[in-house]
Amino acid sequence: MQTTFPKLLIKHAAERPEAAAMREKEYGIWQSISWQEMAIMVGHIACGLHQAGLKRGEHMVVVGSNRPRLYATMLAAQSLGAIPVPLYQDAAAAECVFPMTNAEVRLCVVEDQEQVDKMLEVRESYPALEHIYFDNPRGLRKYDEPGLGSLDELLAAGEAFSKQHPHFYKEQVEAGTQEDVAAMFFTSGTTGNPKGVVHTHGTLIDRAQAGAEFDHLTSNEDVLAYLPPAWIGQNIFSYAQWLVAGYVVNCPESMATVTIDLKEIGPTYYFAPPRVFEGMLTSVSIRMEDASSIKRSIYKYFMRLAKEVGPKRMDGDAIGLFNSLMYALGNFFVFAPLRNNLGFSRVRVAYTAGEAIGPDLFTFFRSIGVNLKQLYGSTETAVFVCLQPDNQARADTVGVPCRGVEIKVADNGEILVKSPGLLKGYYKNPEATAEVLTADGWYHTSDAGFIDSHGHLKIIDRVKDVGRIKGGSNDGAMFAPKYVENKLKFFPHIKEVVAYGDQREKVCVMINIDFDAVGNWAERRNLPYAGYTDLAQKPEVYALIKECVEQVNADLAVDVLLAGSQVSRFLVLHKELDADDGELTRTNKVRRGFIAEKYLPLVDALYGGLTTQFIETVVKFEDGRSGSVSATLNISDAQTFVPVKAAA
Repeated sequence: MQTTFPKLLIKHAAERPEAAAMREKEYGIWQSISWQEMAIMVGHIACGLHQAGLKRGEHMVVVGSNRPRLYATMLAAQSLGAIPVPLYQDAAAAECVFPMTNAEVRLCVVEDQEQVDKMLEVRESYPALEHIYFDNPRGLRKYDEPGLGSLDELLAAGEAFSKQHPHFYKEQVEAGTQEDVAAMFFTSGTTGNPKGVVHTHGTLIDRAQAGAEFDHLTSNEDVLAYLPPAWIGQNIFSYAQWLVAGYVVNCPESMATVTIDLKEIGPTYYFAPPRVFEGMLTSVSIRMEDASSIKRSIYKYFMRLAKEVGPKRMDGDAIGLFNSLMYALGNFFVFAPLRNNLGFSRVRVAYTAGEAIGPDLFTFFRSIGVNLKQLYGSTETAVFVCLQPDNQARADTVGVPCRGVEIKVADNGEILVKSPGLLKGYYKNPEATAEVLTADGWYHTSDAGFIDSHGHLKIIDRVKDVGRIKGGSNDGAMFAPKYVENKLKFFPHIKEVVAYGDQREKVCVMINIDFDAVGNWAERRNLPYAGYTDLAQKPEVYALIKECVEQVNADLAVDVLLAGSQVSRFLVLHKELDADDGELTRTNKVRRGFIAEKYLPLVDALYGGLTTQFIETVVKFEDGRSGSVSATLNISDAQTFVPVKAAA
């Protein structure tokens, strides 16, 4: 059968018309949309888009949060054989110009006034944008712009057209095949212009099915859709697998209410990048600092027990009668209330991906009974390459290849993948396509790693980022910056880290403190501060961060491969790294090279032995204005340890 996403929608609507397909929280109340209602809505929007001139094979941009009518719009475009292109809702107008120009977009559907204003600004640089439709009309009543209209108007026009041409929609859907392009996702663009990754219905549906089979997903699952739809991870979990498995996707009221909405929904299937889990652990740590001494003692006792036996219990290993009884007691007093408070009381399967997760962070969630696992994939592979079986989740691997996937390791350590989920190519970029896809169908991941003795894939770092220490006592030692960064980010007081050391004699890092966690820590110690910049440079804060750095160094000292990656010097940055300032991608990945150029005086100071360095940085505020932040930063040395092997 030539399956497409619109055909899957029609199938669910026919088989279980009254079952909930999506829920949306509006004004504090969850509203359900059935599969039948979704199918009718999609049909009307498709007819409206047809009247607006959307043609088969044409691209249409969608910008906004997870909203049922935006999901319906993507399905409607696919029904006509057109190609939805989701863009990040927090991207600046200038960032949208290249993707829209590259894809030759004439029509876009956006969420609200903020996105309308952005598209109107885009149109100044890209006048080919003819039509802008919006979902939420709030604040847009007095707008009078050519080609601007509401989704309600599009729906009404489509409904009228549908009555006059009752067979049009189904004929369009039936004309679709699994070889048709289903969507295009733009990469982060860490080293240049983003690339449009082209995926067909066949590649996306195959990988969604492979993931669903691996974890036995059914229509009974509940998912919370809160990450950007432009990120393929969110798109696979709350769009592709939603249509494959037929479960319920829940859309939170706003980003500000996600934590509350997570507790109310209690998802059974959950997905988040490590940053989200880091934030959760930080909030737990802050609350425990504010708890009474008795509660803190109980928490610390049972968490020690959980760390020792919890992961074994999750893997199905025997932990003994006494430990079983004590864990059950800990579950009653600590673990179950904690899972409930985090919104994980019903989670059956939880995944993290996007970048490596710190081993201690991973262990924490499995210790308290959350079935957190890792998966490996990318935009180009439609996400699912490797997944961890329920009883084989380990912090240092990303699982085993799932159905249809072959993996081999090149001579330089790069992971190569062959899979039914590989991209069709990069849009209008055959050179870049040829660089990553071999003639015989292997995809170059750019990740360095190896298959361990248990058949699990272990990722070390990006091939281009894995380096060597040059000179000094660690001459020739391997340096894996992401590994070092993730170990430091486990600490609740550290939010972001940028590590340097390749072709240098030692490793130095720049650190962002977590303002909430460190602010709470400072207030409990009656330490006054006037904002982020002031707090970051407090001697007491440097002492706190130094403890974290030296603890990581002690851990690294017992790692045969990475003992040479211990941190010799560090500084705490005067501002938070920000995607709007170009320091992070829209998926919150560090742009290490860009930061090295932007903060070259700080890098030079770290390696030049200076103890202070003045820096002034241009920043962009939320309202679009630019300003500057300046400070004299302290630079601190950290104790390093003799590698255990050498000591022996």
